[in-house]
Amino acid sequence: MNVRAIYCDYNAGAPIRAEAAVAMSRALSAGANASSVHSFGRRARALLEDAREELAGLLDAGVENLVFTSGASEALHLTLAGAGAASIIVSTVEHDAVYEPAKRIGAQQAPVNAGGVLDLEALASRLASAPKPALVAVQLANNETGIIQPIAKVAALCREHGALLLVDAAQAFGRIPVSIADLDATYLVVSSHKVGGPPGVGALVLAPGAPFASTRFGGGQERGRRPGTENMPAVVGFAVAAEWAVREMAGEARRIAAMRDRFEAGLSKDAVVFGNGTTRLPNTSNFAISGMIAETAVIAMDLEGVAISSGAACSSGKVRSSRVLAAMGVAPELARCALRASFGHESKESDVGATLAALTKLAARRRVREGALA
Repeated sequence: MNVRAIYCDYNAGAPIRAEAAVAMSRALSAGANASSVHSFGRRARALLEDAREELAGLLDAGVENLVFTSGASEALHLTLAGAGAASIIVSTVEHDAVYEPAKRIGAQQAPVNAGGVLDLEALASRLASAPKPALVAVQLANNETGIIQPIAKVAALCREHGALLLVDAAQAFGRIPVSIADLDATYLVVSSHKVGGPPGVGALVLAPGAPFASTRFGGGQERGRRPGTENMPAVVGFAVAAEWAVREMAGEARRIAAMRDRFEAGLSKDAVVFGNGTTRLPNTSNFAISGMIAETAVIAMDLEGVAISSGAACSSGKVRSSRVLAAMGVAPELARCALRASFGHESKESDVGATLAALTKLAARRRVREGALA
């Protein structure tokens, strides 16, 4: 990474932790397939299972119930297909990895309020009428806004109606406490590259006795739940990064939350912070400055050496406003201006001032252009 650049896009992916990179390098030297029975294979298997034990311990799960995948998206897809639910309910602010496949199979949607929090009465109503068993899919923390959902209350509703609960904790793990037992989830999904591990690896965690029937067959790896040769070096890096993230979590949460709060306090008076006043991840700020179109702003900020994200997505050359903000009732013209700054383990105090300065510079240019056109 360019040392002159400022990286404020941890929700998209955290820079790999040095400890994880070292562990991966050592694992790569081991070579071999972890399914082989010779000594080389057994050595690779030992590294894989040590990583599984580490991650299972961090998530309060049994080692036999942790399944390595190619990432959170695959883990979510495996659950949607393998849970054997008679119906599926998803919140309107779920990640596309859940929202899009659920929509294709006719899943019900549960709305959120203006603060981005799941409407529990609406969820209860849908659970009451849904064919049983239902599978409810809810993010622990939203990737765009950082808003944290009341999973304990969701879990209570699921118990009341005999429903299964899938919690997408990809953004939350390593930033706030995550335990499959404490969340009372049936299924839990986590991702490596959000905690400073390598991309392309994640995990699905099942509660004891959780129904799961694999829809994939062939190799028998991961106790038949996810066939295919495991990416052992990436798994090792994931476990090391997760261990460091959880070890430093309490102190980092305080440090980074203070940075996020200073950043939001320094935004212009006409800025709107989405989810402000709602419980959020300590590292995430989703905001809009009226008239500053997000797609243009992201490019301009990059030219200033600051990496942030847009609250909107671009697909096949067509810009669409954030579905998450639309679900919260945000007007389309304001949603088009949504930007996201997210901080993490390599973020420095000076990043806040530099990012604010770049935004101020960008806003000044916009005012000049508007004045010239007036």
